Amino acid sequence: MADAAFKLSGPAKIALVIFTNKNDGGWSQALDEARQRMEKEMGVSIPVIENVPENATAVRPAVELLIQRGYNVIIGSAFGYSDTFKELAAKYPEVAFLNPAGTTNGPNLESFYGRTYESQYLCGMAAAGASKSGKLGFVAANPFGLVNWTVNAYAMGARQVNPNATVTVVFTGAWNDPVKERAAAEALTEQGIDVIGQHVDTPAVQLVAQEKGIYSTGHHRDLAEFAPKATQCSSVWVWDRFLVPEIKKIEAGNWEPGPYGAFLSIKEGGTDVSCCGDAVAQAVADKVVAARQAIVDGKLQVYAGPLKDRDGKERVPAGAVLSDADLWAMDWYVPGVVSQQ
Repeated sequence: MADAAFKLSGPAKIALVIFTNKNDGGWSQALDEARQRMEKEMGVSIPVIENVPENATAVRPAVELLIQRGYNVIIGSAFGYSDTFKELAAKYPEVAFLNPAGTTNGPNLESFYGRTYESQYLCGMAAAGASKSGKLGFVAANPFGLVNWTVNAYAMGARQVNPNATVTVVFTGAWNDPVKERAAAEALTEQGIDVIGQHVDTPAVQLVAQEKGIYSTGHHRDLAEFAPKATQCSSVWVWDRFLVPEIKKIEAGNWEPGPYGAFLSIKEGGTDVSCCGDAVAQAVADKVVAARQAIVDGKLQVYAGPLKDRDGKERVPAGAVLSDADLWAMDWYVPGVVSQQ
């Protein structure tokens, strides 16, 4: 019903709640940097509360304090906020809630995430361009769908540049554990791997690559900040490109969160790339730029068929594209991926 559409009672007053330090070098800092760009673009001040852990007893009072102070657009930062945001959205129907990496949605609640496989595909191309051996590595947290799709896309991008490239992936079992990330990266270098990608939170992988005189690609932010010689490409979050127009919809009274939230492409403001370093030949860098544009234009679908897994089983028939549901459930690897626990 049109008269049931969500409407703010006044101008948008936006606040951000982050579950770690806002200068963590990764996920949270990417969100905070988006907040700063939003402030400039929208001409507003957006306060941030840091270190609000992923449990209801911490999230609820922090958010309710903001609401009591008049903030009516609350941006979260974590999967672990999902259930509490759902409860708060029901309790405060006049407040808009937005939660990256969340899983809950409602009339005034929208979770959103990026199609990170698009940017990781491009970084895989750059990695193969920087590699002399064709032996790439990848340090990842857990073999979940949203990690597996980045690993597979990285390998597929690499094989666009070097059809014989391999990607050996090591799972640390944690999103943010620099000790495990360092150990995994060092183990990969001992196997003769000369470029390492990542889907973990810290720059430990980049630091190891620089120490060992090899190359790497980053995740969350442009990690060349930490390892300028090693980092050849980074998959970077650009949340402000999504949030600014989304908040304008909220202000205009025509915001309608989808039942499954928002799953954002490069074009829509999910991730993008910072590319390429000087170890990537200009011809390969040009291919990365062209592939990015093809993704934006809808001419390149990373998971378009025909596509088989590394065991030869058909996963996507010719003429089809892997569904979003199958992306989230991805538990298989493409040819060229070597998985290690």
